[in-house]
Amino acid sequence: MGVVQRSRRWMVPVATVAVVAGVGALGPVVADASPKLPGITAQDLLAKVQTAKVDGLSGTVRSATDLGLPSLPGMHDGGSNQILDLLNGEHTARVAFASPDKARVSVLDNMAERMWTTDGTSAWAYDSSKREAVKLTVPAHTSKPEKATPQDYNPQAVAKQFLDAIDPTTTVDVSGTEKVAGRDAYKLRLVPKTDKTTVGSVTLAVDSKTWVPLEVTVMPRTGNSPAVQLGFTSVSFDVPAASTFAFTPPPGVKVTEKAPAAGEIPKQGTPPKAIGPKGEKPVKPGTAKSDGPTVIGKGWESVAMVRGVPATTGNGALDQLLAKAPTVQGSWGTGKVLTSKMVSVLITDDGRVFVGLVTPDTLQAAAAKAPR
Repeated sequence: MGVVQRSRRWMVPVATVAVVAGVGALGPVVADASPKLPGITAQDLLAKVQTAKVDGLSGTVRSATDLGLPSLPGMHDGGSNQILDLLNGEHTARVAFASPDKARVSVLDNMAERMWTTDGTSAWAYDSSKREAVKLTVPAHTSKPEKATPQDYNPQAVAKQFLDAIDPTTTVDVSGTEKVAGRDAYKLRLVPKTDKTTVGSVTLAVDSKTWVPLEVTVMPRTGNSPAVQLGFTSVSFDVPAASTFAFTPPPGVKVTEKAPAAGEIPKQGTPPKAIGPKGEKPVKPGTAKSDGPTVIGKGWESVAMVRGVPATTGNGALDQLLAKAPTVQGSWGTGKVLTSKMVSVLITDDGRVFVGLVTPDTLQAAAAKAPR
């Protein structure tokens, strides 16, 4: 067992109230008995995971979502339906990555495909249900594929987000072994010591040969069902062919071309971020990034604040839910609080939204420290 000092990160929301996408209620990916592997300390396994590097990989990833959110009658059309699917549904994605700047993610849902791909010079976002595609020119200085493709279906990227959150408030241990996608893996478990977060534990299934995370499982502090389970059902560490990352729009598809600013990603159909600390440089608490929310707090107790949110969403069912939500007040003002087994959301009357994987009391304490 060990405790490792790392940079402190923050938990991020997705587009105001529709917060984060976790993964839950997913049938076990592991079907085989636990493999026998040589013993390894948590510190050594953590070091191997943090320095693991492969030139490429491809495979099928399965995920599901169960944040304990209520069912909302009437939210079954258009964008609201997509949000609900991502927050409560199960998904299958085909993924491919090649170092240093090639990536492709294809999410298959209801006989439709949402695809993001980049070959390092251009990027595409395609939605077969809408028969629309967006083509972006990748800035020359951008070398990371996550700038143009969603990383929420890449267990390695999601695992890194949690690893980046390790600090003295986290206990790290090796909790056993398992089989994932037919490969032997160690189980590296991260347990927050604080009771102010809704996260009970995060377990990474780490490949015993490449040291790449193959599966991420997040358990809530209360309950026996995972809130997050994202993992490969099949995986190959061969470098995918260059043609894998090429895309030709099918006939009749509407194509929009853009030349984005550095770091911009396709907006069309982009899935929400996975639950977890943002894998980016930390921001001084209480300050705002130019391209993101304001961060209050640190580590597992971090909260993100978004400004300028309208008082109503335009969706009757969601507005009705907000109307029935408990009203709370404090030195930060007055607002409504929504809670689930993983996510707490505070919507203030002055148009701010606070989101975190924290308890409602922790959320309000963060709001009291936030700049107006």
